[in-house]
Amino acid sequence: MCAFSLAAELPKYGPEGTAAPSSPAEAEAYCKRLATSHYENFVVAGVLVPRALRRHFYNVYAYCRWSDDLADEVGDAERSLQLLDWWEVELRACYAGQTRHPVFVALRGTITEFGIPPEPFLNLLTAFRQDQRQTRYETFEDLLGYCRNSADPVGRIVLYLARRHDEQLLRWSDSICTGLQLANFWQDVARDFAKGRVYVPQRDLAEFRCTEAELGQRSASALVRRVLKHEVDRAEKFLRDGLPLVDAVPRKLSGSIWMFAHGGLRILDKIRRQDYDVLTHRPKVSKVDQLRLLAGCLWRNKIRGGGL
Repeated sequence: MCAFSLAAELPKYGPEGTAAPSSPAEAEAYCKRLATSHYENFVVAGVLVPRALRRHFYNVYAYCRWSDDLADEVGDAERSLQLLDWWEVELRACYAGQTRHPVFVALRGTITEFGIPPEPFLNLLTAFRQDQRQTRYETFEDLLGYCRNSADPVGRIVLYLARRHDEQLLRWSDSICTGLQLANFWQDVARDFAKGRVYVPQRDLAEFRCTEAELGQRSASALVRRVLKHEVDRAEKFLRDGLPLVDAVPRKLSGSIWMFAHGGLRILDKIRRQDYDVLTHRPKVSKVDQLRLLAGCLWRNKIRGGGL
């Protein structure tokens, strides 16, 4: 199965797309193909999602995938901003009951069934627009502000799918999602630097006397390792602070949340194991790692008397 390619999809489904409107069944099949063919760890974690909810997870994932690629895969910031504006128009039309794009034809059913408001979807677009305009963050608090739009809305949508949405659960969810976003930043320092983006806060670089130029080297200096240790430790705290969410949501979703949180912790562990040198080699959660996490999660469910 081929991975999703924005370049191939835009001529069919973009602003001047030639594809005919999709039926609900066609739209849901489209979202499922997109979600299950992508390279990220969605597939293994998705095994733990109850069958009744999988299509809704596929629909949400498809929206996030399209949004992310409109921001990152176009190669021109102004064009990305135009496409993100178009995507927001499509989102608002979806909430008004007018859908054409297969993602929104499918997502309309999910939004209606679970009463999901537009804010988390709109907040994601705010973050993607921010990526086109801002490539540096002065303080860690500034970076957390970005995470509140780029990561936290996804967890909030999941809580709507769980039909649980109180303030404590939101705090735990935000903590896990922010921790995951930070783990991805520290995993991708070299990739982001090559794109002209630096997510390590400028004040942290200054505090550890590390220059931006050192982030672009082929291997990490002692100063890069020191600042990455600092950032990895903070990311781990966010992930662990959110772990009570696993036991607070309905059991049918706790496994997926456990997997994603521990996937983030595994990334951080891999960064530590290579002594914070993320420039020589990008740490990642392999298929073997994912299967080990899955086995650990299934064992956890078994001893707690749960199931899928």
